[in-house]
Amino acid sequence: MIVVVPVAPPRDGLVLASLAEQTPLSEREARRLYEATTADVLRAIAASGGELLVNYRDEETLPAGFDGGDPEAEVRAIAEDALTEETLSDVRFERQVGSTRSARVGNTVTHLLEREETASVGVLEPTVPLVGRTEIDGAAMSIRRHDVVLGPSSSGRTYLSAFSESIDFEDAYAVPELSTLATRASDAGLQSGFAPMFPTVDTEQGLCATVAMLEAQTAANRVNALDTADVVGELGLEVGADERLERR
Repeated sequence: MIVVVPVAPPRDGLVLASLAEQTPLSEREARRLYEATTADVLRAIAASGGELLVNYRDEETLPAGFDGGDPEAEVRAIAEDALTEETLSDVRFERQVGSTRSARVGNTVTHLLEREETASVGVLEPTVPLVGRTEIDGAAMSIRRHDVVLGPSSSGRTYLSAFSESIDFEDAYAVPELSTLATRASDAGLQSGFAPMFPTVDTEQGLCATVAMLEAQTAANRVNALDTADVVGELGLEVGADERLERR
């Protein structure tokens, strides 16, 4: 299975912007968190049996006010820090094409399935640091039995969507994307399977769940998302009694 990670250039105010608006995190801190979670996700894929394709946003797809610089170089820098030189040589870097997230994901998946005749394609969000190679390999096995495999996250989102057949992707990744993707698969006569649920750090709820799990894993000496755990520790993040994000 080719595992696609859609990555934006790590710029203040562009990545995880809602966290800077709704939590104690600043735009710079949210960007640091994004870089860490992306590195952990790339490392997990590299350790799995999947083929890693980093699908980066370039200047043509970035919102106004975030142009300039070299998006590909910024995204490559994360991969270079996360992966060994040998592993990095096997990674594909390709730019995203499309005016919306749904279009960009749909264009990539459809191209790989139909133009490159890839057997299966998984799209894994860069904001799910708790996912490991076991879950990625499990999704690759599941997509052999199902046409579509979906990994639920919080608030009706998905952290993973894998396909062996294409669907109608128009507006498919608008929340609640989980039910929308399942419905589109059913409308196309395809069978869906489901991966275990994992939180993403895109929302305060998902970040709190991630922070709580990292704290538990640290106590048990079983942390895999090392970059994310380091940033969470440096920023002093914890879950308060009211289930909101706080600083120590």
